[in-house]
Amino acid sequence: MSAEAREEVRKGEEEASRLLQSHLASASDDEEVAFEAREKILIANAEESEAESVDSSWVPPFSWKKLWMFTGPGFLMSIAFLDPGNLEGDLQAGAIAGYSLLWLLMWATAMGLLIQLLSARVGVATGRHLAELCRDEYPNWARLVLWFMAELALIGADIQEVIGSAIAIRILSNGFLPLWAGVIITASDCFMFLFLENYGVRKLEAVFAVLIATMALSFAWMFADTKPNGKELLMGILIPRLSSKTIRQAVGVVGCVIMPHNVFLHSALVQSRKIDPNRKGRVQEALNYYSIEASIALSISFMINLFVTAVFAKGFYGTEQAHGIGLVNAGKYLEEKYGGGLPILYIWGIGLLAAGQSSTITGTYAGQFIMGGFLNLRLKKWLRALITRSFAIVPTIIVALVFNTSEHSLDVLNEWLNVLQSIQIPFALIPLLTLVANEQIMGVFRIGPVLERVAWTVAALVMVINGYLLLDFFISEVKGLLFGFVVCTGTAAYIAFIVYLVLRSGAVPPDWITILSKRFAYTGN
Repeated sequence: MSAEAREEVRKGEEEASRLLQSHLASASDDEEVAFEAREKILIANAEESEAESVDSSWVPPFSWKKLWMFTGPGFLMSIAFLDPGNLEGDLQAGAIAGYSLLWLLMWATAMGLLIQLLSARVGVATGRHLAELCRDEYPNWARLVLWFMAELALIGADIQEVIGSAIAIRILSNGFLPLWAGVIITASDCFMFLFLENYGVRKLEAVFAVLIATMALSFAWMFADTKPNGKELLMGILIPRLSSKTIRQAVGVVGCVIMPHNVFLHSALVQSRKIDPNRKGRVQEALNYYSIEASIALSISFMINLFVTAVFAKGFYGTEQAHGIGLVNAGKYLEEKYGGGLPILYIWGIGLLAAGQSSTITGTYAGQFIMGGFLNLRLKKWLRALITRSFAIVPTIIVALVFNTSEHSLDVLNEWLNVLQSIQIPFALIPLLTLVANEQIMGVFRIGPVLERVAWTVAALVMVINGYLLLDFFISEVKGLLFGFVVCTGTAAYIAFIVYLVLRSGAVPPDWITILSKRFAYTGN
């Protein structure tokens, strides 16, 4: 290509970029955005800008400094893999199944990583997050249903996270502060979140790094103190084992890993870095660094989950207490089993508090993106955070007052909340896979047919596993004709909406639809 031609190409790209920025600037007055332009972290330098002016598809070489600048969103995302609901799943899996489900924990984390990388891909390649894209992709009625489902999932997760923090506060205060007081204290993290946001994204990310480090140190200390069996631990990771007695715990391990609100969250967090979606090289560079960062973050979360599972496997597997351990009484059982020296009860409490506090703040963050994206609300940050927080805190205070004296009731509540979140998983995964494979939306960054099949297989597996959890739960809990009728009616509507989303996604080949419709018509005749 001649120098004149390159110069023409450069001018054309600059003009296109200028028009895009002008459009985004004008649209920002009317549309909700994840991060304002002034809040975003600038990545490119002058030398790279000069090089990419010749070729917009040029990808800068790897740089450790750049990796550090991109580090942050993946660690905020990884908090959902470490929330109190996950910790409860870990301790129950360890107490009831021993080390035998560690392989499943590893592969479930890998499946979660794939889903989160696709979420990041959508956010980087389009410059918009998943909730915003759903607003344009689906008709109003479907958009509102998806928003309602996402809010339900978020409220369920937030109740667990706030209750987890409140339990930790009760442990650390030696029982002086009741559960409801811990809920009110935890609710104040909304204001801490707003305070930190005023100092920039990097300061907020640094706080989360401290909280993750606190969890890692606390649970690693417990792991080292209890000295789990190294050989059995390694066998648990490498050799797949599953029995009829541990299938419910296995389903819980997989179900806890993929959180609906986290799929929406990650696509928004990656926009905290200033990346021009028109420059292919910049988008590819961001995707490369975000992939590395998310892999590191989820590797750390896997190790923390492994520590918790191994501690309870060593102490309670095969004991009478195994089936009675939950988040509420886990600290008491640990103290009875490993008391002495620096009390393990307080180490557990510190780790649980870090998990609860960090996950409630990310829940507030996710709630802002979900509400703003689906409904296109232009609200001040403090008002958005207050509304989002109120959705979860008000029902959580009620729960704390009602269940304060009953450990068993809280454990049953946690099971219902896990089911509530499991129900919502298809309404995050199906829109994500629909959008990430759409060439009109993703351009050259749409996923290929092989990765698309793998992603749909993972999504189908997760949905089937959670479907089993729902079926098992409803069979054991649903009593009475009227309640059963309501559940059956709701289930029919639920399945119909999932079928609608799948058919709209284009994942089902048209000839399959024709064949199925002919078969149904033939059956009807």
